[in-house]
Amino acid sequence: MRKADIKRETAETKIELSLDLDGNIENSEISTGVGFLDHMLTLFSRYAGIELKVKCKGDTWVDDHHSVEDIGIVLGLALKDALGDKKGIVRFGEACQPMDESLVLTALDISGRGRFYTDLHFLTEKIGTFDTELVAEFMTAFANNAGITLHIRQFAGTNSHHIAEAAFKGLGRALRVAVSTDSRFNDKIPSTKGLLG
Repeated sequence: MRKADIKRETAETKIELSLDLDGNIENSEISTGVGFLDHMLTLFSRYAGIELKVKCKGDTWVDDHHSVEDIGIVLGLALKDALGDKKGIVRFGEACQPMDESLVLTALDISGRGRFYTDLHFLTEKIGTFDTELVAEFMTAFANNAGITLHIRQFAGTNSHHIAEAAFKGLGRALRVAVSTDSRFNDKIPSTKGLLG
């Protein structure tokens, strides 16, 4: 069963997160305390085909940074745990995601070597009350802790909400491909080295 449940508590956040890579997305429940992140993770869950449940109580009276980054950390750890030894997975995924005037490419490799590379250009510092710089903070925390090499490149876009939405949808679509399995390689690590990391 490709599932994981993680709890993490610090002086800044208390997070409970569960995911099921093969679950029912209709059962997803997301309550992060950060409205825009709820919206983005709902999109991510839908397009990744991952049943995702997240509860976070964070010090949002300071700002949203701690909650956003820590949820990225926990989501990454949960994905890594759910994938186990990674035998049989496709490993790579990509999506070129339009969202109105915006166009964002996401490509990823479940390599075991977590790193985030980006070329997103937000024209505003805020989306509502959400700091646009937190998109990169989330992606960095997620990629590092999941052990994913993640590239997100923007080809077009002027509306910050649309750019962020294209990035999260694209991440979901790319991940959906990468975590899918190929029955021809059920007992094989998807690497010619025989090891990911």
